[in-house]
Amino acid sequence: MAAIALTIAGSDSGGGAGIQADLKAMSALGVYGASVITAVTAQNTQAVTAVHGIPLDVVRAQIDAVLSDLDVKAIKIGMLATPEIIHCVADGLADFTGPIVLDPVMIAKSGDALLAQDAVSTLREVLVPRATLLTPNLPEAACLLGGEEAQNPDEMRAQGVALCGLGAGAVLMKGGHAQGETCHDLLIVPNPDSNPGALPGAAETNLTAPRQNTRNTHGTGCTLSSSIAAGLAKGLVLQDAVTQAHAYLQGAIAQADDLNIGQGHGPVHHFYQAWGA
Repeated sequence: MAAIALTIAGSDSGGGAGIQADLKAMSALGVYGASVITAVTAQNTQAVTAVHGIPLDVVRAQIDAVLSDLDVKAIKIGMLATPEIIHCVADGLADFTGPIVLDPVMIAKSGDALLAQDAVSTLREVLVPRATLLTPNLPEAACLLGGEEAQNPDEMRAQGVALCGLGAGAVLMKGGHAQGETCHDLLIVPNPDSNPGALPGAAETNLTAPRQNTRNTHGTGCTLSSSIAAGLAKGLVLQDAVTQAHAYLQGAIAQADDLNIGQGHGPVHHFYQAWGA
């Protein structure tokens, strides 16, 4: 029986991010992907030209339809756009007891906003405490905390612990927006026996990779979070799911130029393992 993961996110008409990237990544990793679409975007590798939020009753109906029939083992949440959709998703998942990976999508690779400013506090208060794993990049982490972007590993670590203090079960701080020849991601899992916010009590896993020279990185955040959800759906423990997803994403980035999709920031190659066989 196939493991099933659910992605709750926006649709990317260009196919490189959002629901499309999530389903590709899940499929590439041997997991059956179901979807709840929260918004439809008119988007390509260069820009987001329109966003249409799905009516709340339809978002909720999708959640109910999937969870009432499919044995979903893990959920990835991406673009939610508005406070109303955030509350709708939270209510729809009230009885779900499996792992939830929350990717706090705020800005598209093109620079276009995908989360309303007034939705940030709602996301922080309503969904962050429900997350088994929160996967912010550096700008997203800073926005959730109302501060400046982390400039070094120590600041990344401190912000990750602070986000755990908001209720997230664990935090994966993604260093793709930083500088340097090596990209650092930091998985922080609080020690339940430590005092809240105490840095020494947090278990850490440092994931590094050479920074790859390509502009084709559209959908990296979506791909990583959905890959982690796929691993969790297959029963992997969190650290193993994150490590597997990190390795898969690095391979997808390395082969991204082979796709040559679009004229802007092209997508990563989700099926590099199958197409290259």
